[in-house]
Amino acid sequence: MAIIVEHDKRKQEILQKSLDVFIEEGYEDATFQKIADRCGITRTTLYIYFKNKHEIFLGSIKELLSELEVSLKEVIKDKTKNAETTLRQILETIVSRCEENSKLFSVLLNYLMQLKKSGVDTNSRVRRRVIRMHHILVTIIIQGIRAGEFRDGNVKIMEERLYALIESAIFRIAVLNQTDLSSIKASMNQTVDSFLL
Repeated sequence: MAIIVEHDKRKQEILQKSLDVFIEEGYEDATFQKIADRCGITRTTLYIYFKNKHEIFLGSIKELLSELEVSLKEVIKDKTKNAETTLRQILETIVSRCEENSKLFSVLLNYLMQLKKSGVDTNSRVRRRVIRMHHILVTIIIQGIRAGEFRDGNVKIMEERLYALIESAIFRIAVLNQTDLSSIKASMNQTVDSFLL
């Protein structure tokens, strides 16, 4: 009797398990064989799903960002909350996910530095991956302005202030190995306070 393989499910499992390999080994030392071993499959089977390690890594990052996006959409879906509460919850969710995935951000930073050394425009790469998060922040700020909760200001600048704090949180996690992000969270809350009428 033939075994039925659910390819999409298998691909998702590979992406999830490969994250652990990248976190433990770093991007440079993670190999196709190590990923295959972690997934309990052969390298040949792994090639059915992915062309190379780079594709797996990018898929893993995309998977992580998709999970974050689902969490953020859950927060936004609750229409009983006002824009201020929603924005604070969104920021808390983002920072919490950053804390949960601190080792991955170190791997990601090293990966981006390697890309930069090879002449790749890392800014455009990162921007493409986080565009939905920017959109979510802008949407909530606009909703807050329209609802009369937030002062009428330059939405782009307001969003950039919040995003800069998110980047600061990631920098502190990935580069400085800080585990206490209470000052970043306080800065985020103070920034939201500055938006209020």
